[in-house]
Amino acid sequence: MTAKRVLILGGTEFVGHAFVDEAVARGHDVTVFNRGTREPRADVTTLVGDRTAPGGLDALAVGEWDLVVDTWSWSPKAVTDAAALLSRRAGKYVYVSSRSVHTYPTAAYAREDAPVVEASADDLDHSDYARAKRGGELGALAGFGDRSLLLRAGLILGPRENIGRLPWWLTRIARGGEVVAPGPAEAHVQYIDARDLAAFGLDTAATGAVSVVGPPDVTTMSDVLEACVAATGSDARLRWFTPQQIAAVGIEPWLELPIWIPPGADADGMHRADVSTALAAGLTVRPLADTVGDTGRWLRGIGGVAPQRPDRPVVGLPPEKEAALLNAGP
Repeated sequence: MTAKRVLILGGTEFVGHAFVDEAVARGHDVTVFNRGTREPRADVTTLVGDRTAPGGLDALAVGEWDLVVDTWSWSPKAVTDAAALLSRRAGKYVYVSSRSVHTYPTAAYAREDAPVVEASADDLDHSDYARAKRGGELGALAGFGDRSLLLRAGLILGPRENIGRLPWWLTRIARGGEVVAPGPAEAHVQYIDARDLAAFGLDTAATGAVSVVGPPDVTTMSDVLEACVAATGSDARLRWFTPQQIAAVGIEPWLELPIWIPPGADADGMHRADVSTALAAGLTVRPLADTVGDTGRWLRGIGGVAPQRPDRPVVGLPPEKEAALLNAGP
C-alpha cells in the first residue's frame, strides 16, 4: 500500500480517533488539526486551531495532503470554509456524514439517491442534525466537487464510543440480574464499527455519497444483547418484552433503550439501508463479537465509565422505569 499524506480535522474523539489509528497503522503520514485540548500524539503531526473562530484555520494555510478527513457535526459553514481553503492543496475530501440527511421517513432499503433534506453550505446553525450534515456535504462538494467522498454512516459502534449506546448495554448487562430486552428478539439491527468506517474511508477509491453501514437483515437485537452477555461474562438474564409492553410504561425507544427501535417505518429507515454501493467499493465488516468484545475491553480499561459528548443526550433506561416494566410484565 502506498503511503499517503493524510490530514484529519479533529482526530481526538470516537470516529476521528479511529481514523487516526487506522491511518497510522497503514503507515500514512498523518497530520491532525484540532483545538489542542488533548495531549498530542507522538506518532502524528499536530496543528492547532479553532475552526469556529476568526483566523482559526491559519495553521492550515500551508501544506499539501493526498486525503482530508472531516468528522465535523456542527454548523456546515465550518466544513465549507475548510474545504475551500484546502481545495487546491489536497487530493480528496472525505466527509463523515450521516444517513440522517435523507428526508423522513426513509424507506426500507433506500439507496444513496433517496431524497435528502434542504440545506445550505453556509448555514451557521447546527440545531437540526439532518440539515447540518447535509449542509456539510454541500460544503465539501463546493470545495472538492467529484473529489469528495460523503460517508453516510448509520449507527456507529465500537471502542471509544462517546454517545453511550453500546457502553450502556455493556454496563447494564455486566451488573447481572434480569435485564429488560426490547423485542422482538429477531428484529434486525444495522450498524458499522467505527474502525471499519475509517478503514473504508481511507482505502476506497469511491467518491460521491456512499451509505456506510453493515449489511441489512443480518444482525438481530438478540445477537447484540447476547454478545454483551458473552463479553461481560455476566449472569444477566435477558427478559424480552414486546413494543406494546415497553410503550405502556412510557419507555422511549432509542434514547432509553439504546440501539432499539420498534418495528415500523422508523426501524426500516434506520436499520435497513441498502449498502450495495459500499460493499462493491470494498467495505468489509468485522464480526459483531469483535465490536462488542473490544468495546467491553476498552470500557473496562478506562474504569467502566464511557466518555459522553456534551452535545448529545445521555442515553439509557432509568432504574425506576426498568423496575416498573420488570414488575409489570408477565
